[in-house]
Amino acid sequence: MTHRLFALAGGLAVVVALLAAGVPVRAEIIEQVLVRVNGEIVSKSDFEQRQINVLRTRPELANVSPTSLEVQKAIQETTPDLILEAVDELLLIQRGRELDYALGDEQFKRIVEDIKKSNNITDEAQFQAELKQSGMTEADLRRDIERRMLIEQVQRSEVTSKIAVTEEEARAYFEAHRDEFTSPSEIMLREILIEVPSSDRGVNVAQDDAAKAKAEDVRQRLLKGEPFARIAAEVSSSPSKANGGLIGPIRMDELAPQLQQLLGKLKVGELAEVIRTTRGYQILKLESRTDVKSRSFDEARNDIGRRVIERKGRAALQKYLDELRAQATINWRNTELQRAYNLALEKRRQQALAADKPA
Repeated sequence: MTHRLFALAGGLAVVVALLAAGVPVRAEIIEQVLVRVNGEIVSKSDFEQRQINVLRTRPELANVSPTSLEVQKAIQETTPDLILEAVDELLLIQRGRELDYALGDEQFKRIVEDIKKSNNITDEAQFQAELKQSGMTEADLRRDIERRMLIEQVQRSEVTSKIAVTEEEARAYFEAHRDEFTSPSEIMLREILIEVPSSDRGVNVAQDDAAKAKAEDVRQRLLKGEPFARIAAEVSSSPSKANGGLIGPIRMDELAPQLQQLLGKLKVGELAEVIRTTRGYQILKLESRTDVKSRSFDEARNDIGRRVIERKGRAALQKYLDELRAQATINWRNTELQRAYNLALEKRRQQALAADKPA
């Protein structure tokens, strides 16, 4: 790959800068065709919007310059999969239209009402204002909803509905993924933290000893029957004091081995010995414990079927897309993106071959 990355990198930096300044993107970009799929286009502005949407999900890019090397690298990494996704979606949308799928007026109205309700939008004026704020019209919204609907319906009717799961496949999956059907042991604790003051010079020995003595005294009060929640609210330095010291549920297998060993010896309702933490001295009480539970094959049958269908569905969808692609006429207007597309397609095929190999 050359140092100049993909041809769209420079253009995207400009678009990101426009977005940061609050300038509507579509109004600033002259439409340019990147690829035609059966006569329909993937435009430069639409593809740049895809890239922007992905970059917005990368928190490490939130405070960097649009023209920085970090942004350029992110574009290089994500472009192959994005252009492959764009072409795949267009193929599925076209197939949906061939099957006479469409978004009806009443269906669109119901979806809009659901959008308003979930976003606490109370009237039409507010809804139109929100659309404008997003740089969309109602026609844009309808187009986007219909595109997603067509894709989902084609996948469901042409791919997922044709997948069957045999008893042998289900049992093989269960045996290979027993951990997915096992619930780990979880505990609820109550804690009291007696904090040890610290400074740039470290911890004062006298203050450490005083905190330890206070923790031991608190533990004795608890052993004598004083309510844990009341004492936690009185003396604890942990935020959990507001909840009576209650923390959890916590998975046992996520705790440090030493803590697992300590708590594993306790019965529900018992107190652990005072322990030293980075902040001070901690008193723990085991409030509750659930045992490890493994579901049988029959108990997990529905989940097994769903997961096998999902797994087989990914492979079946890629095969279906290959069939659509083989019948399509795809004309590229951008050679850098064509190379990126071919790169992603080859990567997908290699992954499919690896998935087919026996473990």
